[in-house]
Amino acid sequence: MAQGEHRMSPRVIPVAEEPFRALLEAAPDAMVIVDDGGMIRLVNAQTETLFGYPRNELLGRPVEILVPHRFRDQHPGHRLGYSGNQQVRPMGANLELYGLRRDGAEFPVEISLSPLQTPDGLLISAAVRDVSERKAADARFRALLEAAPDAIVIVDDAGIIQLVNAQTEALFGYRREELLERPVEILVPQRFHHHHPSHRHGYVSNRRVRPMGAGLDLYGLRKDGAEFPVEISLSPLETPDGTLVSAAIRDVSERKAAEAQLAELYEQQRHVALTLQRSLMGSPAPLPGMDTASRYFPARQGPGVGGDWFDLIALGSGRVGVLIGDVMGRGLEAAAVMGQLRSASHALAKTSMPPWQLMRALDAVVSELPDQLVTCCYLILDPDDSTLTVCSAGHLPVLMVDPTGQVRRLPVPVSVPLGVGEVPHQETRLTVPPASVLALYTDGLVETPTSDIEEQIDALTIALEKATADLPCLEQAADSVLASLLPGLQDYADDVTLLLARVPPAPVTAVTALLPAQPTSVGDGRRFLRRTLQDWDCEDLTDTACLLASELLSNSVRHACDPLRLRLRRTRDELHVEVSDGSPVLPHARTARPDEESGRGLTLLDQLASSWGALLTQGGKAVWFSLPLPDPAQRRQEPASGHADTDA
Repeated sequence: MAQGEHRMSPRVIPVAEEPFRALLEAAPDAMVIVDDGGMIRLVNAQTETLFGYPRNELLGRPVEILVPHRFRDQHPGHRLGYSGNQQVRPMGANLELYGLRRDGAEFPVEISLSPLQTPDGLLISAAVRDVSERKAADARFRALLEAAPDAIVIVDDAGIIQLVNAQTEALFGYRREELLERPVEILVPQRFHHHHPSHRHGYVSNRRVRPMGAGLDLYGLRKDGAEFPVEISLSPLETPDGTLVSAAIRDVSERKAAEAQLAELYEQQRHVALTLQRSLMGSPAPLPGMDTASRYFPARQGPGVGGDWFDLIALGSGRVGVLIGDVMGRGLEAAAVMGQLRSASHALAKTSMPPWQLMRALDAVVSELPDQLVTCCYLILDPDDSTLTVCSAGHLPVLMVDPTGQVRRLPVPVSVPLGVGEVPHQETRLTVPPASVLALYTDGLVETPTSDIEEQIDALTIALEKATADLPCLEQAADSVLASLLPGLQDYADDVTLLLARVPPAPVTAVTALLPAQPTSVGDGRRFLRRTLQDWDCEDLTDTACLLASELLSNSVRHACDPLRLRLRRTRDELHVEVSDGSPVLPHARTARPDEESGRGLTLLDQLASSWGALLTQGGKAVWFSLPLPDPAQRRQEPASGHADTDA
């Protein structure tokens, strides 16, 4: 006790005050009750524990004994101020308060004051709580806040800034005191002020750790008025004063610039790949007498265009080759590989190579390319006898819509993709009804990350059935199928290719003669050809057609075996003549000596026919040539000419 300080005798608590004493002892905080002169009248056990004084050393002493010396001059004024304005309230709002233990140690406290009216006059109850741990936690929190790599802005549920860190000052250009107690919209561009409060209120009503404005471009506003792109992560903070919202703000200007540059590079690569892909694939020329429709859409995501391709090849004598393929992967490399394979497959198909052999040749090409796999399907359609020869290397099944509208998968065995090597590719020969529609496609049409590919092929089957029934035009049917399977074509992840081809009906202007492999068959074949051309009103082609057919028949009689078949077809523009036999040996050109009577047949074909070719068949080979039909108007103006019979 300070020298000269008057010490009052402890006041005895009447029995009637025992219930009050019990409540006092049960309080969780230290309770100090003083009179209007600031003398301690009552304390509880928590006070003894907190301040380290036995009770008898506190009773009758001025309350300033519990206050650090540096605050004692101001404390009576605060106490008297409360006596003049009695209400339950915290003491020293917005001030840091400290208590003083008996051993001289100071510690931070919170004090709540309450007036007590008693028969002896006004008493003041002070509930004192040690907040050392909270202050230490607050200090650690502030240290963490300052150490955070991002700008941290903490606001209350009204959007008023309560706390910021040094990174916020550096990022936005404000001093800390310029931001505290200001609306958070000070950091938001003016053009977003209308929507920002509703977003803020929405978060307050559904508080959880999450990014702000997912899917939106967010911007911050510096003190100098400059806007910059930001990412914001929101977190709720539960405090004794209520819930606060912490916003971690990161400047993403550099990232946005890098993303824009990367997007530009992607777009450039995609444009180059697409240009390369289109220049290499091109648009197959329409085939006379065959109704087709094709669609190709390059991928819209990532490096874009991939390695899809398709081709339609006129093989002569009415036969058509249909090819579709898909190089795995995307970008320039896939487009370049696609170009190589399309060129190779087109050239190989023009030799009338059978599908299994073409696949073996392409497999050799792909095997020499590093880390490449390719799916491919090649089919040859012969409309004269409605046959289809198919070979598939790992490709999706071919669908066929028959004339009744039923859709089914062609029963074709599927081998491994090209590039695996050492696996034979088997071809299958099928009969298909005329007017049927064949559907070939790549996986971009039926493969999605969220669905089973078999289910999507079934969906394609349904879409084909409906489209071909409602829309006999294949162009419209192709659009309908795409709209059904890919309603959002603007954001597909892979190339989309669809090819529809209608099997043409067998020509009515086609005849066939079966001949034995004997010398007399050459003359028989010429007579059959002459009579047919006369019936078809094509006498102008008789001399050339008979000369070339004689060369082919003579070659078959000399080198092949039964049966020989002479087939004649007339289209709107051309005459097709084909000689087939039982030998699998294809003819090859050679230079005949001047004294030789043979060896000039293929040279004549080159010089006189508009086109010719040879292909292996199921029973041997076939050699064919085509001659253009004269214009009907020109034929009417020319006088008829006789022909000598050279078949005798």
